Amino acid sequence: MEETLKIMIENLVDNKDEIEITSEENGNRVNFKVKVNKDEMGKVIGRQGKIAHSIRTVMKAVGNKEQKKVEVEFLD
Repeated sequence: MEETLKIMIENLVDNKDEIEITSEENGNRVNFKVKVNKDEMGKVIGRQGKIAHSIRTVMKAVGNKEQKKVEVEFLD
């Protein structure tokens, strides 16, 4: 799951080296925290949060395959 998230984020930003993804797993819940360069956070979130919403939707679908609830948080 984390690899899928990383691929999506890498395709949105220019500085791929500055991507930090951490995950916490509690039972059937997985919480991903994504941190990118401040200058590129807008690319990841998108206008009115549309890209961030799409990323969360895809990750929830991936999590459903593994019977896990997935949350994605974008940190400044």
